[in-house]
Amino acid sequence: MIAPLSEVLGEPGSGRAVGAFTAYDLEAASGILRAAESRRAPVILLISRASFVRSRGPELLAALRTCAERAEVAVCLQLDHVADGELIARAGELGCGAVMADGSKLSFERNVELVAAARDRLASSGAEVEAELGHLEGGEDVAALTEAGSLTDPDQVPGFVAATGASCLAVSIGNVHGAYAAPPRLDWERLTRIRERTDIHLSLHGASGLDADHVRRAVELGVTKVNVNLELRQASMLATEQVLPRALEGFDLLELHDCQVAAVEAVAAAKMDVFGGGA
Repeated sequence: MIAPLSEVLGEPGSGRAVGAFTAYDLEAASGILRAAESRRAPVILLISRASFVRSRGPELLAALRTCAERAEVAVCLQLDHVADGELIARAGELGCGAVMADGSKLSFERNVELVAAARDRLASSGAEVEAELGHLEGGEDVAALTEAGSLTDPDQVPGFVAATGASCLAVSIGNVHGAYAAPPRLDWERLTRIRERTDIHLSLHGASGLDADHVRRAVELGVTKVNVNLELRQASMLATEQVLPRALEGFDLLELHDCQVAAVEAVAAAKMDVFGGGA
């Protein structure tokens, strides 16, 4: 069932986090939602900016929305990492329940302006806004070895939240998008200070390269939303590579798709167990 972002995330301080998983196609969406239903866990389906701006982006979003409507758990659709005001407004019009308005490469003041403008653009649709303070390096759609970017300044958090009206804040504490160039060293003290300065939902991006203990600790310290992308892509592509020779014998697309769904489901279910977001 479709649900608002705030409803899916629940109350901050619950000691649990909700998984936000990127779906590039219906096979990924099916795997993610099967995992969520098996864990009776709310979930966020992410659509990447790169997918959304393609010629068939609106059709993908419509298909994801249909999947979410039929799901037996609460599902929020979110457009991820976008800074274009027109795209933000269009996402709300087409049924996204949330947008990640990413002004992390901008100055503090311009980041505030971008997020506040996104909030205003989405007001008529009821969609909520996630923002990012600090900056995560790396790409959302293509993995490359990446070093940590500028970290979130805890002292800036209260003013940023108050000025933007964001519902969720993505933090930079040593995490990156994609693959880590060196073993990640997350700044736990920084995360603690951020949590002490706000009661907003906190989002941890780049979870694919973090081990389970890192993620559990982040959740214990107040993270309520965890983004996963790379590991889902890896699982789908490796499953494709493994089953393709057999599927090619009869050009069996259904077997290929079933294996992709199962691979994504296994990863998403394992992540949800770590997040503690099930019933």
